[in-house]
Amino acid sequence: MERPELPLPQLHAFVVLAEELHFGHAATRLGIAQPPLSQQIRRLEDKVGYALFTREPGRIGLTPAGRELLPAARHALTDLADGLTAARQVGSGRAGRLRIGFAASVALTVLPGLLRTFRGRFPAVDLDIREMTTAPQLAALREGSIDIGLLREPPAHDTELGFETVLDEPFVAVLSASHPLATQRAVRVEQLANCPFVLLPRTVGPSLYDQITNLCIAAGFTPQVTQHAVEWQTVCALVETGLGVSLAPESIRRIRLKGVAFRRIEPNAARTRVAVAWRKSDSNPLVPRLRAAFDQDPPDGPRRRPNQ
Repeated sequence: MERPELPLPQLHAFVVLAEELHFGHAATRLGIAQPPLSQQIRRLEDKVGYALFTREPGRIGLTPAGRELLPAARHALTDLADGLTAARQVGSGRAGRLRIGFAASVALTVLPGLLRTFRGRFPAVDLDIREMTTAPQLAALREGSIDIGLLREPPAHDTELGFETVLDEPFVAVLSASHPLATQRAVRVEQLANCPFVLLPRTVGPSLYDQITNLCIAAGFTPQVTQHAVEWQTVCALVETGLGVSLAPESIRRIRLKGVAFRRIEPNAARTRVAVAWRKSDSNPLVPRLRAAFDQDPPDGPRRRPNQ
């Protein structure tokens, strides 16, 4: 049997009349005249197939069918009101869901302050935070499985994605505490020429890997990478055991391992960038709101430089 559609204006009129039990009072509350109200109720009764109100001189009341319909009608109107409120919040960028990818090292720099600021301004937004290295973030952005990326060394040009540098920082040498160079306050890259290296695989961050490699080439040698690790925490742990040295963003100093020494690089000209990335075609209003949150809680150091 086909279920009848019950127009919401008729349900609204029915609920108000059921609460007032007086056509004049209900019409005034609805802001309409009594005849249109009576017509709305008649149309609704025709759809239901039964009378919803008893009508006696000077008084009306709910029939059993009306009493049965009343809670469902109230529920439908409440659901509609809640849905409209939620839709307005999502449309205005004050609610909804935002999927954020971030490189592990970003958790040591801009991520905590960004999330603190954003959550404070938009507590109704559901944040889906995913740890991902740079290359998977770029792929996830293009396929639409994340909305925002926080990554290192974005590509120079991309037709689909936009990038903005939010932080840049120098590199440091990562050494075991027992390494001879650990006694120095700073090291030159060429002093690492005869050391085995521990680096992230190029597949997870091609631009950063190439930048580190180019630092070494500019110093007169090609690094001999003997160990790879996907996370900087693991890179530092392998360095601690004496398996090699590394070059890393300065924020990696915050990974505190007793057996690891971080030394600044001289000359300290090379810097690595952290960028926010997004799809240029994305209409989600939460994306520009999160980008704007960097202005509310700016990280230390030079920042806010558009790549494209």
